[in-house]
Amino acid sequence: MKLAVLVLNKEEFLESVLEGYIEIGITGATIIDSIGMGHILSAEVPIFAGLRFMFTGSRPYNKTILSVINDDKLNPLKALVEKVLGPLAESGNGILFFMDISEVVGLKPEFA
Repeated sequence: MKLAVLVLNKEEFLESVLEGYIEIGITGATIIDSIGMGHILSAEVPIFAGLRFMFTGSRPYNKTILSVINDDKLNPLKALVEKVLGPLAESGNGILFFMDISEVVGLKPEFA
């Protein structure tokens, strides 16, 4: 099993992403409001004020989607995310990463 973490920079794609999760068989996720470190540092720490230009036009808030998935969902999820958001190698589209999970307690087996 994996923990899939998607930092979604474009909130307007949240519904499309979640619909895609269901289509590929991922039926559970937790969505958290989040903010990138660069936005906080460029606004509050003078030494990083020069970073502000990097975020011009970008949104300060993101949605972070957490989901426990079976290993066979990893590649379909990557394909889905890039289909909806565009190439993740392009700055601003989002970040997707996976972590190994050794055990899950409290999750029905059909959701993992």
